[in-house]
Order: sequence, then C-alpha cells, then structure tokens
Amino acid sequence: MWWGVGGAVLASAVWSVAVLTMPPLVRGILGEPAAPSPAGYRVSDDLCATAALPALDRLYPAPSGSPYHYTTRHRVLDEMYCSQYRTKADNDSEHYSLYLQVQLHHQVDPRPEFGAQREGLAQRSYLISPVSELGDEAYLGYLDDPDRNDPARHHLTQVLYVRQGGMTCYAGWSGSYQDGRATAPDLDRIRSALVSDTRDLLRGLGGSPA
Repeated sequence: MWWGVGGAVLASAVWSVAVLTMPPLVRGILGEPAAPSPAGYRVSDDLCATAALPALDRLYPAPSGSPYHYTTRHRVLDEMYCSQYRTKADNDSEHYSLYLQVQLHHQVDPRPEFGAQREGLAQRSYLISPVSELGDEAYLGYLDDPDRNDPARHHLTQVLYVRQGGMTCYAGWSGSYQDGRATAPDLDRIRSALVSDTRDLLRGLGGSPA
C-alpha cells in the first residue's frame, strides 16, 4: 500500500520536473503556452558601442563623461544595458540622460510583464501612446514632473518599450528645464529620435523590428 502511494508521489514529482525543464515546444504540445523565442536577436558585449544613436546624437552631440554598460548571460535570460549623459554643447550646463536595456528571454514568456509595465506607467501618470510597425508591440510613455520645491522647474521623461517575441527593449531619455530660463526640449523630435534609434539598434542586434 505505502509502496503504491510512494511510487505515485515519485512519479508525480518526476513528471513535474520534466514539464518544467522540457523544451518550450514540447510544453506547447502538451497544452501549456510555449515561451516566444528571442526572434533572432543576439547578445552584444557592449550595447553602447552597438547603439550608434544617430538621431539622438544630432540633438545632443556632446558627450558628458564615459558611457556605462554591462552584459550578463544566462540560459534563462541575457541582458544588455547602456547609459550615457549628453549635452547640446560642450559648455552647456543642462545634461540629458539616455538609457538602453535589451533582454532576451529564453524560457519565460515576457508578454504578461510587458503589459503590466505599461499599466504601471499609466498609474504613475505617464501619458501612453502606441507605436506602430515596431516589434510585436511597442509604446511610448511621457511624464512631466514639476519640482516640488520649484514648480517652474520641470523634470521630463520619455520612454519607449518594445517587445518582439522573447526580446524586450527599453529606451529612455530624461532631462529638465526651467520656465523663463530655458527653452523646453522639443518632445516630438525626442520621440521620433527614440523610435528611429531603437529601430536601428534592434537591427544591429540581428532582429527585424520592421
């Protein structure tokens, strides 16, 4: 009797491990949704070097400091990151931050979290707008956050999220300006540059983001 129960428990445990470790295609055949593949994207050792950012470079041609980057590899998730600071001219005191992050998901479906990130931005009062013809789904987020101590100073953030298969990409721009002392950044040009440069970056990583 106990042998039969123990055998059933052991068989169940072995089956659970097999389901968790078997290839996504087999899991899909069994009725469990298969995780999307990274769609041909490859890992770059230096995302800052891969990301030429020609459109943003025209807006902010003067680098401030050295770019920072890292790449991590894992059978479940590969991750690439780049951040850098730019100005409009060498003597400009206003600095603008640029951030890039690309993740290649090999076993986990990123679609639920991708949707949750969009809802999270909306809850934080970001203005969300969809982007067509970029990956499987993409959207822009914009936030104007006045300084609590100085309402005339605005902290601006523009973000772009893209997902194609198991690849997710984040591109962000942030800057600030003060009413009456500086001209507000051209948000339309920044949006356009983010989309254009991100599309070029994803092509550089071996994808076909459209």
